[in-house]
Amino acid sequence: MTDVAFYHLQRSPLEKVLPKLLEKTLAAGRRALVRTGSAERAEALATTLWTYDPGGWLPHGTAEDGNPADQPIWLTDSDENANGAAFLFLTDGASSDQLAQFERGFDLFDGNDPAAVAAARERWKVWKAAGHVLTYWQQSETGAWERKG
Repeated sequence: MTDVAFYHLQRSPLEKVLPKLLEKTLAAGRRALVRTGSAERAEALATTLWTYDPGGWLPHGTAEDGNPADQPIWLTDSDENANGAAFLFLTDGASSDQLAQFERGFDLFDGNDPAAVAAARERWKVWKAAGHVLTYWQQSETGAWERKG
């Protein structure tokens, strides 16, 4: 089964958290698939990855770039592992019927949006019942990530 970490974003937006997680993914020698709510959102996040750190670089692509097999990070609204990723990042409330294909999953949701929190709770229930190993991470007052019960 897949290890899935739920990230309850309250103090930092997705655009700040996702690049750091992707840096760690590449440092671990893994490929990432970032599933978004729309093709437009995938393009917006791709722009974020180009500009979030003037001294950093995260190799990535989208459908507009093509050649997913050549991309260590693939951003898409499709539920297809086009770049052979080991790690799946779910954003914007996106889910996946392919979760079991991945070594690890990351469900990043807006903790300030009651509808997003409710949807994340539903995904938690479904994936727990399916036998996936789940962890829950929340930001502390200082912004550090803390694993919760």
